[in-house]
Amino acid sequence: MQPDATRFTEDQLIPISALQHWLYCPRQCALIHVEQAWAENQFTAEGRVLHEKAHEGPSETRSGIRISRGLPVTSFTLGLTGQCDVVEFHPVPDGPGTRPVPVEYKRGKPKAHRADEVQLCAQALCLEEMLDQPIARGALYYGERRRRTEVVFDTPLRALVETVGNEVRDCFSRNATPSATYDPRRCDACSLLDECQPKAMRMKRGVSAWFQAKLREDS
Repeated sequence: MQPDATRFTEDQLIPISALQHWLYCPRQCALIHVEQAWAENQFTAEGRVLHEKAHEGPSETRSGIRISRGLPVTSFTLGLTGQCDVVEFHPVPDGPGTRPVPVEYKRGKPKAHRADEVQLCAQALCLEEMLDQPIARGALYYGERRRRTEVVFDTPLRALVETVGNEVRDCFSRNATPSATYDPRRCDACSLLDECQPKAMRMKRGVSAWFQAKLREDS
């Protein structure tokens, strides 16, 4: 974590969503946040609608739990900024104050990679800095399963947030877009498939490798 002497300024903040994009695909992250490219498909549209529903309506209290929607969060220590879909403030049993629980809404289902967990944990770290209190856990709500998955903000996950944040910041500072690597499980569902052209890039590298091999043979 950055020491107080090197806290980030407002114009140095990077979006929390970029961390999620980076873990899904570094090239996708750079296309969106460096090259400002965007396209929507069925999956992104469904995700956008789910987020809009999560943000709709004013703050409210249910069964003693205060619910805040679309809450902006920032950490000047980590250099991150973003927005929580929902933050629930649970009453502390037999004590004063409340216990914040961030909840992030996703259209699909739990994934093998940790992109969603990193996004949620980054929100929690921002909340910790803003509220000056520890946050132990949050939840990811997956629309496909229609239930929550609890996420514990343990030391390895917190460290991963910092590591990914540094990688994204380095990419942004170099204004560099990583080359495309085609993975059908990832690429075929990406709304930026046409802009990225990973199959064409793979074919181009294959032709180049063949040509270089022929040159070595001839020499």
